[in-house]
Amino acid sequence: MCGVCGCGDEHASLNGSPLAPAHAHASGLSQTRMVLIEQDVMNKNNQFAMANRDLLGVHQVLTLNLVSSPGAGKTTLLTRTIAELRESLHIAVIEGDQQTEFDAERIRATGVEAVQINTGKGCHLDAHMVGHALERLPLPELDILFIENVGNLVCPAGFDLGEAAKVAILSVTEGEDKPLKYPDIFHASQLMLINKIDLAPYVDFDVDKAQEYARRVNPNMEIIHLSAKTGAGMEQWRQWLQQRLPGKS
Repeated sequence: MCGVCGCGDEHASLNGSPLAPAHAHASGLSQTRMVLIEQDVMNKNNQFAMANRDLLGVHQVLTLNLVSSPGAGKTTLLTRTIAELRESLHIAVIEGDQQTEFDAERIRATGVEAVQINTGKGCHLDAHMVGHALERLPLPELDILFIENVGNLVCPAGFDLGEAAKVAILSVTEGEDKPLKYPDIFHASQLMLINKIDLAPYVDFDVDKAQEYARRVNPNMEIIHLSAKTGAGMEQWRQWLQQRLPGKS
């Protein structure tokens, strides 16, 4: 039964094993009851997130929660990033998708470990799911853990997974008004990557407006332009990562 609304929705799974479900909407419940359930879910999630953060902190693993719309290029960005850093850093990935292991298989093909979480009908990862995934990873050996969240600009915004930062990825094949349409996710993110910048001359996307809109909702947001396909901007992205790596004792 769904832990949010009791609707009986399909449960999430970690490499095929059942997990608690992500957020779902309910019918037949009063607004007050829904608010109480939501508060309970968020409180429990925050407790799991704190435990995740403590565990990752003990092992000094830089953990980033990558969020975007479907098709923004998260997995391609990850495979390029891994290829450029794997000789000097130990990296792992937690992959979140509603179904299939396609993206996890692409990550594993780079030679790093990837743990797949399938959320079923759930539209985001939560801290409990991530905590189970951490049990499958060699945390003492890791420098960076990327969490590739389910492609969605709404549901992941409010769920802390125990990460050091959220990174929002916006591709130029989307509208530049996404930060205003979905402000919560951009407000919660420390960095915005404007991806597929090589396509900017060929699409109707105003880069300056995208940046302006993002900084309306998050004045402190850092922004990097890059192309995971051509490699443009990847050096700036690598430097951003390197600057945030905790010193291993």
